[in-house]
Amino acid sequence: MKRYDYIIIGGGIVGLTIARELKRREPSRTVCILEKEADVAVHASGRNSGVLHAGFYYTANSLKAKFTRDGNAAMRAYCKEHGLRINECGKLVVAQDESELAGLEELKRRADINGVELVWMDEEEMKTIDPNARTYGKALYSPNTASVDPVEVCMRLKQENIENDVEFHFHTQYKKHKGGAVYTTSGAYRYGYLINAAGLYADSIAHDFGFGLTYTIIPFKGIYLKYTKNKTDVTTNIYPVPNLRNPFLGVHYTKTVDGSIKIGPTAIPAFWRENYSGFSGFSFKEFLQIVGYEAKLFLTNSFHFRRLALEEMRKYIKAHFIRLGMSMVQSIDPKGFGHFLRPGIRAQLLNKQTLELVQDFVIEGDGSSMHVLNAVSPAFTCSMPFAAYVVDQITEKRGGTL
Repeated sequence: MKRYDYIIIGGGIVGLTIARELKRREPSRTVCILEKEADVAVHASGRNSGVLHAGFYYTANSLKAKFTRDGNAAMRAYCKEHGLRINECGKLVVAQDESELAGLEELKRRADINGVELVWMDEEEMKTIDPNARTYGKALYSPNTASVDPVEVCMRLKQENIENDVEFHFHTQYKKHKGGAVYTTSGAYRYGYLINAAGLYADSIAHDFGFGLTYTIIPFKGIYLKYTKNKTDVTTNIYPVPNLRNPFLGVHYTKTVDGSIKIGPTAIPAFWRENYSGFSGFSFKEFLQIVGYEAKLFLTNSFHFRRLALEEMRKYIKAHFIRLGMSMVQSIDPKGFGHFLRPGIRAQLLNKQTLELVQDFVIEGDGSSMHVLNAVSPAFTCSMPFAAYVVDQITEKRGGTL
């Protein structure tokens, strides 16, 4: 049974950046990543929009506010340092009517408090950024929002970790732990310290260690629709004013790293954790548990879940999905949209007692293990400073030493 100083469960962006941070601080420590798939970034980390957010959506006292601002700068610098593709196309946040102007004011207030650059623009100024964008009276422009290829970033982080002697064990799924060892589908591994960064399964592994017992993961399916007519009808990311009471930003236009255009995503409640399409990844146990909680949310209408669920299900209708995006632009060819892109699943933490979605990062642990229960969107943007925070917390739990 091989022993490692640190074992990380999960080969997504969070596991990769935590491994990198551990090696940066203590190069002599042995670190390995256990991943149940054949490679890194198979799930949310490789299926997200690729947008590097700037950090103006979040309240100043949240971890998200600081991590997004700092993570944006860190990830942009990392891509440039390693020659990875980046599209620094910015973002416009537009209003549909007078009632949404107050939402823009709140975003600007949060940006100013968080130290994030966000610029007021009238309709004429906005056209210098994207002539096709449409707003009511004024808009906000974020010059630091950018797009990257998330798989490319994760593959570079994987290679950097390998160069720093981090070991990867693929096709290795967690089963249980006992006496300082984890038991997997590929045998047992002994650890000095365990870090759970398992994304969709982080809650169930944490429960096995006695942590996160008030929480459960509710999966939401995100799907984008590609605009195949051209790459020029939209030149920047265009977002609506979001409902700040829930963690979803609404249907928007995204400019990808290669300049392509897509609209989305959905936030459709999923029925099991890897409910990508058909019955792939189906688990009857997960189905019963997740549908049970979704039924509670529907009946109690917590955080307006009933309306959210019904609205999101309608987005399976392609024509309706397209109409939602048309109000943010002067013109777009509804026949220019092609196929739905491969879906992603967002692991959204639910407080089982209050039936509210948890909108900030949550980690729990002790002197022998740490559990990333809620690597909440935009976790990809936040990953580097968040990893440093996790390692800081591990150091504190272990009495000041790694």
